[in-house]
Amino acid sequence: MENLTDLQQLLAQYKQREAELERSEARLRMAIASANLGTWDYKPLTGELTWSDECKHLYGMAPEAEINFELFTEHIYPADRDVLELAMKRAMDPLGDHIYDITYRIIRFDSPEVRWLRAQGKVYFNKLQEPERFIGTIVDQTQAKLAEEKSAKLAAIVESSDDAIIGKNLDGVITSWNPAAERLLGYTEKDVIAKHITMLIPEDRLEEEDLILERIRSNKKVEHYVTFRVTKAGLEIPVSISVSPIRDVNGVVIGAAKIIRNNAHQKETEARLLRYAENLEVLNALGKVISERMDVSDILQKVTDATTRLIGAAFGAFFYNNVTEAGESYMLFALSGAPREAFERFGIPKNTDLFHPTFTGERIVRADDITKDPRYGQNSPFFGMPEGHLQVVSYLAVPVISKSGLVIGGLFYGHPEPAKFTREHEQLVSGVATQAAIALDNTKLYEEIRKLNDKKEEFIGLASHELKTPVTSLSGYLQILNRSLPDTDRNKPFLQKALLQVKKLSELISDLLDVSKIETGQLPLSFSNFNITQIVQETIELIQYSTKTHQIVLQQPEQEIIISADKQRIEQVIVNLLSNAIKYSPYEKLVNVAISVVHNEVRVAVQDYGMGILKEHQERIFSRFYRVEELASHISGLGIGLYISKEIITRHHGKLWLDSEPEKGSTFFFEIPLNT
Repeated sequence: MENLTDLQQLLAQYKQREAELERSEARLRMAIASANLGTWDYKPLTGELTWSDECKHLYGMAPEAEINFELFTEHIYPADRDVLELAMKRAMDPLGDHIYDITYRIIRFDSPEVRWLRAQGKVYFNKLQEPERFIGTIVDQTQAKLAEEKSAKLAAIVESSDDAIIGKNLDGVITSWNPAAERLLGYTEKDVIAKHITMLIPEDRLEEEDLILERIRSNKKVEHYVTFRVTKAGLEIPVSISVSPIRDVNGVVIGAAKIIRNNAHQKETEARLLRYAENLEVLNALGKVISERMDVSDILQKVTDATTRLIGAAFGAFFYNNVTEAGESYMLFALSGAPREAFERFGIPKNTDLFHPTFTGERIVRADDITKDPRYGQNSPFFGMPEGHLQVVSYLAVPVISKSGLVIGGLFYGHPEPAKFTREHEQLVSGVATQAAIALDNTKLYEEIRKLNDKKEEFIGLASHELKTPVTSLSGYLQILNRSLPDTDRNKPFLQKALLQVKKLSELISDLLDVSKIETGQLPLSFSNFNITQIVQETIELIQYSTKTHQIVLQQPEQEIIISADKQRIEQVIVNLLSNAIKYSPYEKLVNVAISVVHNEVRVAVQDYGMGILKEHQERIFSRFYRVEELASHISGLGIGLYISKEIITRHHGKLWLDSEPEKGSTFFFEIPLNT
């Protein structure tokens, strides 16, 4: 009895641990799903790479798409490939810590969009100290990177601001302090960080801080509050204060940003803040526009217009870097603030000493009075500004450089008055130029991919169309010869085999034409009402007549099943499914076909007892030109029949799927709506 009791206790403990393990696994799956984590598994010894659906989603792949290590590396951003390769080598070094943690860029599979990803993983070694498995997770870091860039831009603006800008937490402790605050109040950053804000407030005004923090905690602003503050020298100065809540990514208030203005300069400061707000609005709008557009001229015009307005230039121009047979030259691509004729009649700018730093990407050039620059007026034939040229005194030129280091061109700005452009304007235009360069790179890549894809589709369509005519003629001639030869002629069997092969070639050409039509959205459908049971029967009779190795058994309801569909295309799907069932069950003789009605849908099922398909291939087999490697070596085909079939059923507002188990066979189903 005691042994039985002990055994029961052990069994109970085992069940409890098993339940805990299941709960842990469920929590892990939920955590991964909620965190939008992708998972990957790489086997360095075999080169096999497996991605989760979320991982594929991050890379812009469909769940059914196939991935391998070569495809993975092709879509790593070129500038990051060496860094990633080095990180992988270090992780797979038996003497290292086997940890992998890297942030890198990718170019998505479905678009030229560049995304930032962070991959973390670990390498596991076998007894021979060989890297056997390399597994880990991946998460999108794009928004974080964009936030970093935005934060850096805002930090640059705060750093260069003439206004005192102070950050504090909800307890009133100072967390940030810009140079303007030091100039206004006399304290250095080291003097005030981690100190309480009340050190700046006169004793008779301490209650103001409680009122301000109360409004901030309530997610409210304090605007243009006139008061006094104390400098390091002990002087009370009149100031105007504006305070705004600082929120985290979830919108929760975590602190406050305070702008302190000397009232003596209130008007100037208000105008400057308004300009900052307008600049940020323009920058945000411009960033959205250039990230969405895929037209080069449109992007450059938007950039030129926006930056000309941002910096207050009288006019702005973008010169595109163009290399001709005669050597390097530059042509006007976009212009803002002046008519195109104002530049075109003066010809293409030369790569003079003044323009050279911009056109070579060497540096930004800014001058309060360009006419006093030693490089100005040194080149023929004009030796300065030609007669009739727009008057330029203030001058700013910023190169636009791609990520690869190639100089795309330059942004040039002018104003007839001196000292109109500042360091802040340089930073603004430089930041926009960087965004524009990325957008132009993406646009160029998109155009190249689109052109290649168009050429591919054009080739498939043209080749298939051109092959159709001679193959049809060849089939006709062979049929004439076949009818003219007596059955006793020894060449008759060879002629019939030739006819069979020509028929297969004709069907293949038809499939390729269908693929081309699908890709261009021109697959025609002609709808009519018909009895699908009759079509299935006739198709089975046709296939049964052409095969002597298999028996096709049909199970059907007694009543007619009327649908509205393209009769020829539905027959094409049924032929494809039956042909596949016979092709992939060479050692079995039975194929079952069943017709049924399920929830106002007609369902057709084709079942074989052949090779079956592994789970990881079951979604991918509906992709264009996809073939299962284990089967492709000894069974002919291009892998487009199921792709065409799925497109046909999808365009009938239906669905096509399968249920399969290796070595036990497969059942393919399709459903389309009844004609109600």
